Amino acid sequence: MMLHSLTLAEASEGLKSKKFSSLELTEAILARINKLNPVLNAYVTVTGDLAKESAKAADEKLAKAERVSPLCGVPAGLKDIFNTAGVRTTCCSNIIKDFVPPYDATVVEKLKNAGLVLTGKLNMDEFACGASTEHSCFGVTANPWDTERVSGGSSGGSAAAVAADISFYSLGTDTGGSIRQPASFCGCVGLKVTYGRVSRSGVTAMASSWDTVGPFAKTVRDAAMVMNVIAGADKRDSTTPPVAVPDYTKNLGESVKGLKIGVPKEYFGEGIDHQVSAAVRAAIKEYEKMGAIVKEVSLSYTKYALAVYYIAMPAELSANLARFDGIRFGSGPKRKTASLVDYYFATRSEGFGDEIKRRIMIGTYVLSAGYYDAYYRKAQKVRTLIIEDFRKAFQEVDILITPVSPFPAFKIGEKKDDPLAMYRADILTIPVSCAGVPAISIPCGFTEQVTSGGVNIEKRLPIGMQLIGPQFSEEMLLKTAAAYEQVTEWHKMKPVL
Repeated sequence: MMLHSLTLAEASEGLKSKKFSSLELTEAILARINKLNPVLNAYVTVTGDLAKESAKAADEKLAKAERVSPLCGVPAGLKDIFNTAGVRTTCCSNIIKDFVPPYDATVVEKLKNAGLVLTGKLNMDEFACGASTEHSCFGVTANPWDTERVSGGSSGGSAAAVAADISFYSLGTDTGGSIRQPASFCGCVGLKVTYGRVSRSGVTAMASSWDTVGPFAKTVRDAAMVMNVIAGADKRDSTTPPVAVPDYTKNLGESVKGLKIGVPKEYFGEGIDHQVSAAVRAAIKEYEKMGAIVKEVSLSYTKYALAVYYIAMPAELSANLARFDGIRFGSGPKRKTASLVDYYFATRSEGFGDEIKRRIMIGTYVLSAGYYDAYYRKAQKVRTLIIEDFRKAFQEVDILITPVSPFPAFKIGEKKDDPLAMYRADILTIPVSCAGVPAISIPCGFTEQVTSGGVNIEKRLPIGMQLIGPQFSEEMLLKTAAAYEQVTEWHKMKPVL
């Protein structure tokens, strides 16, 4: 087996058993990045020399038979939204394209303490605003399964890197679906955690009451291994409660017999691609074969979640991005300006992309005098009703199962000029974000290959299933997802690159 194709668990075991060194593992990944990144554009910064130095340090630790983390010496990339000391962090925006942070985000610090070998920073939609990675100042990230299609967003680079075997795992952020949707499009595992389960300190804020940090991985076990390192309270982030962190790998492999699974009827209606719906329903039948109890439930306020999100999120975004004025944060304008106001206009006109400008204008409008009550306050009230919707559902069932996206990966450019069509890509993930509960995307099938005259005109594309649980139920979600992996082969399928 080629080194790059190993799972995180296999790579960790191989390092500990001295089958290969971290340096060998790292060089294999860097060679593959060098080969594939020109096609995929998943990495925006490659830290080859740093990775090799870290790999040598990890090998020294492993050689001394020290008690080390299972992640020690395993190469990985990080979404370009996490502060990395000495390595540029751009949020894929021109306004901070040359920013080099002086300190690490808490999750980066935790991973480094565990022996991270950082291979680089991964592409994303500018300031995490988008569902396709087309809003990056570095250009779009192509889907490894079909390079004419998007990898999803906003964490498209993180998902594509794992799916293409150019990162053993990666980190992303999920505000309205930015981990789950790219994981679904690229055919890997993506975990959106409970709000506050993982520290956001040192992570550039998009919408502060929605943002979460989570892993992408090749398998559920790999995701659990990463969670064991990054989860937990942080004194630098007051939104992380003192909830104990379990060993997320401990219960993997346990039976799901008797588990009560809810199937929300609102998630299988009009607008859901028939192949997506069929794949998820087939997965639900697999759970029934394993002894789970399936029950239809209703989340009646789901239909309002998209509207709530695109009022509340831009409001928080506009407040968070106000600091980027070219004086306190961000680069100044290239042209000469006549006044301070003109300076601000020039800075933001040159530095921000169209989608960011669109969301800032929406957010500033809904927060303005005379409109705050009509829009923002009302959206927050409806958000409370959505939270209550989920609370009631979890009184009936243990877990919910839905599709992740209403459709598989779409073609590059297909929705870029239609913001509303792009926003609908997250229609099945946003309600979960509204409620602040955890959810995981796992592969559950593929679309059919379409041929014409013996020529393939549509390639097979991955389909993801979303498992949703109550707050701080990541352990149960991972166990339930792992049970499905054990009886299926979808997670083992690889794109031809």
